[in-house]
Amino acid sequence: MVEAKISQIIKAAVKELGFGLVRVQFSGGQAGRNLLQIMAEPNEDREMTVEDCKMLSRHVSALLDVDDPISSAYVLEVSSPGIDRPLTHIKDFERFNGELVKITLRLMRDGRRRFQGRLTGLSEEGQIGIETSFGRFTFEFDEIESARIDPSEIIARREGGRLP
Repeated sequence: MVEAKISQIIKAAVKELGFGLVRVQFSGGQAGRNLLQIMAEPNEDREMTVEDCKMLSRHVSALLDVDDPISSAYVLEVSSPGIDRPLTHIKDFERFNGELVKITLRLMRDGRRRFQGRLTGLSEEGQIGIETSFGRFTFEFDEIESARIDPSEIIARREGGRLP
């Protein structure tokens, strides 16, 4: 998989620059346009800036020019995870314990693949917990296709407590 190869090439450099690699995603665009999205966040507690993205873009681009893991032309996009941050590593589920999340499973569970609720962190067995309006569920990390923060509470806090 090209994402794993790219992650391997850039992860140490991104870390050395003071950032954590959140996600690498490569997709084929329309009319042959390929998009390589690198999502990163500062290791220190601060907002990601446009200057951070520019700096990371220059460094990542230089590394990828040397190793050349993508044979076709592509557009490189470096961004922050945003308020609807994807949860891509098992440690994210512990870090964002207590937040509202949206989880999509690879396979059906109790007649559904999508779950929305409050993250309850990791169990001692390493299972990810979520409290939903229809019950409490636990999942293995490998069962999850995608997961992200549900920004509705964050937006409400920023707007002075009004729920959307």
